[in-house]
Amino acid sequence: MLATVIHGAKDLRLEERPEPGAPADHQVLLRFGAGGICGSDLSYFNKGRVGDFMVREPLCLGHEFAGEVIATGAAVTGLKPGDRVAVNPNHPCRVCRACVAGKGHLCYKMNFFGSAAVYPHIQGVFRETLLVDAAQCHRVPRLIDFRIAAMAEPMAVSLHAIQRAGSLVGKDVLITGGGPIGCLVMLAARHAGARSITVTEVSDKAIDRLRQLPIDEVVHSLTDQAQVERWYENKGRFDLSFECSGNPQALASAIRATASGGKVVIVGMPGVPEVPLPVNPFVAREVDLVGSFRFDGEFAQAVDVLTRGAIDVSAVLTHSFPLRAAQEAFMVASDRDQSLKVHLLA
Repeated sequence: MLATVIHGAKDLRLEERPEPGAPADHQVLLRFGAGGICGSDLSYFNKGRVGDFMVREPLCLGHEFAGEVIATGAAVTGLKPGDRVAVNPNHPCRVCRACVAGKGHLCYKMNFFGSAAVYPHIQGVFRETLLVDAAQCHRVPRLIDFRIAAMAEPMAVSLHAIQRAGSLVGKDVLITGGGPIGCLVMLAARHAGARSITVTEVSDKAIDRLRQLPIDEVVHSLTDQAQVERWYENKGRFDLSFECSGNPQALASAIRATASGGKVVIVGMPGVPEVPLPVNPFVAREVDLVGSFRFDGEFAQAVDVLTRGAIDVSAVLTHSFPLRAAQEAFMVASDRDQSLKVHLLA
C-alpha cells in the first residue's frame, strides 16, 4: 500500500508499505477516505520536529482522518463493511492517573496517530489502508463528504477550547490567529452563543478569506496596531480570548486585551519551549490563563455537530489533493497566503 512518510525536514516520500493484514478481535480495517493536513504535520514536514518531538525514524504522517470499513474483527459490533467512519486519533490507556480522573486526552501513555512523541514512533493515517481499534471509530452518514468527517478531529480541538473557556453566552470574544483552528474556534464560539467575535491576522490574503466568514471584526494586527492598542485601554476590551496562532507576541497581546476577570485560553502551541509573558497585567486584573490541549469526549460532539450541519465548516476547506500528490499538498498547506485547510484524498 502507498504511504506518505517523513524522513526529516523537507524529506517527504511516497513509499510502498506492507498491507496491514486482517483485523484482530476489537479492530477494524479501514480504507483511506480523506485526511486533513494539520499544523503538526506541517511542522514535521518543514522542521523535522514538533516542539521537543524530533523525527528519529521514518514516520507516516497524519491524524485527521475519515475512511470506509473494509473488514471488522470478530468481537466488533455496530460496524460493518461499507460503513463510513470518522476516526479519533486519541487512544488513551484509561488506567493511568489522568485517565482515571476523566482526562483521557492527558493520558500518560497516549497513543496518538502520526506522532514522534515516543520511540518507536506511532505511525499516522496518510496511507491507503490501516488497522484501528473499533472504539476509535465513529460512524457517520453514508453520503457525508469524507473531508467533512475528517474535520471531526480539529473541530474537537476547538470544542475542547470552548469547554475550557466556560460559558460564551453574551460574551465578547477575541481570537488571535485566523488559521484553520482559529476559524474553527470562531465557528464553535458562534455556535456557543458569543455576542461578538473579533479575529486578528497578519496575512492580507488570509484576512480576505476571513471576511467571508461570520466574524464581526477582522483586524490586521500589524498594520492596525492603533486599533489593537485601544483594546488595552480601560483594563481590557474582551471577556474571553483564544490564542490560536502559537505566536508569543499574540499571546501577550491577548492577555492585555482581555478585560479584568476574563480568561485567555491558549490553543496554539508556541514553536519555542518558553515565552515571555506580561505577568503584571493578568495578575493585577485577575485574568485567568488556561491551556487547552487536544480533546476527549468532545470528539463525539464534533461528529454530531458536523453530521447534523449544526456547524458548517465548508468555507474552511480550501484545497484537496490525491494521496499521490502529497508533496504538492504539503507545499500548498505550508503557504498561509494560499490555503486554509488542505486535505489528502483517496
